Amino acid sequence: MLHFDLIALIKTVGYLGLFGIIFAESGLFFGFFLPGDSLLFTAGFLASQDYLNIAILLPLLMVAAVLGDNVGYAFGRKIGPAIFSKEDSLIFNKGNVVRAQKFFEKHGRKTIILARFIPAVRTFVPILAGVGQMQYHVFFGFNVLGGLLWAGGITSLGYFLGATVPNVDRYLLPIIAAIVILSLLPTVIHVLRDKELRNRWQRRKVEKNDD
Repeated sequence: MLHFDLIALIKTVGYLGLFGIIFAESGLFFGFFLPGDSLLFTAGFLASQDYLNIAILLPLLMVAAVLGDNVGYAFGRKIGPAIFSKEDSLIFNKGNVVRAQKFFEKHGRKTIILARFIPAVRTFVPILAGVGQMQYHVFFGFNVLGGLLWAGGITSLGYFLGATVPNVDRYLLPIIAAIVILSLLPTVIHVLRDKELRNRWQRRKVEKNDD
């Protein structure tokens, strides 16, 4: 089951593994598929059960989130527009980049914060900030705030519920499922509103029926 898999993963990888996962999801191309939200919540829950030390866990994860975004920004600033000519591969999906770009254009600087709570988008937004040559001091300020709210907030929520709600482990799977659904909801809404994507799917459906 999902929550037991996450618990086993966290117990196996420990603090350094958690740092690496959050770091990778925050700014490396291959990190977009990692379970950041649910992992943070479960780590907080395990801290409430004394498997981890919350005083170590919170700053560690927040630093990982901030540093990951900084690496993504530096990468985007260095390679620039070459990102958009890159072909799709196992670890790269241009659609994720385009979706992040549209989100960035719509919400501006606050995207650095908002994107933290949207899977895949949060991986590519710091890269796009670098591509767009956003001033580093501006990016860094929003990056730190976003990292504190995301990594600190979701981990603290898991810790708080684990420490205050009796037998919360019985509800851990539904809670994690709800977190995953809520984090995916903005992307689903965007896809449903995107006329270009709907038209593309319709064309593919027609082509498939013709075959």
